[in-house]
Amino acid sequence: MQAIIMAAGKGSRLGSLTENMPKSFLEIKGIKMIEYNISMLHAFGIKDIIIVTGYQSEMFEELAEKIEGIHCVFNPFYEMVNVLGSFYMAKDFLHDDFVYLHADTLCAPEIFEAMLQEDGDMILPVDYGPCDEEAMKVKVKGGKVIEINKTMECETSEGEFIGIAKINKSVIGELNKAAIELMKEKAFASYFEGAVQRVIDEQNFLVKPLPTRGYFWNEVDFVQDYQRASAGIPDSLIQMARKEF
Repeated sequence: MQAIIMAAGKGSRLGSLTENMPKSFLEIKGIKMIEYNISMLHAFGIKDIIIVTGYQSEMFEELAEKIEGIHCVFNPFYEMVNVLGSFYMAKDFLHDDFVYLHADTLCAPEIFEAMLQEDGDMILPVDYGPCDEEAMKVKVKGGKVIEINKTMECETSEGEFIGIAKINKSVIGELNKAAIELMKEKAFASYFEGAVQRVIDEQNFLVKPLPTRGYFWNEVDFVQDYQRASAGIPDSLIQMARKEF
């Protein structure tokens, strides 16, 4: 199994916290967020890791030199495209089942393990409940994800996709095709989920939601997010990371 980590963004909404470093180099309990994600992947036997970089890419490259199995792919257009553009830059390196995740998102090991054990072509962990406008919202019908975007009305969504997914290698061709189409359409502001939606619309694959069941997860976009992650991160995740870092 492989993993692809989206880590190109600047994190400007965190202000001075990310003035001289990528967002995922922020430390929580003395450990960088990117290190938490690498240690999680390693704990579940995933060593073939692609990190898509942009802002301060050299910091990721220095980290990769110390850890076997990590390959950095630089997105030179990171200031002009959204996450889908970063996925597009690295799509040709994917050839096996893979985990997709954001470098600035953390989750409890229980969510990650349940995701890996779940059967389906795409497994999307979902935090069921009310969402805000910023959330990547989902609609579910018949045990399948039928819609995923940030633009749907909050009251019509079932919950928020947490930005971590397991994707079967059988989906790679269609996912890459969707990414290419969107880039040709100059959908440079599109998120990765724009390609996921096109895969869903084809109705050839089982795209399943996985309830997070109240376990910890946190995406860090704003200072308040960072404070909440620092306060709520579980000991199990800290201990997992400290074994390696």
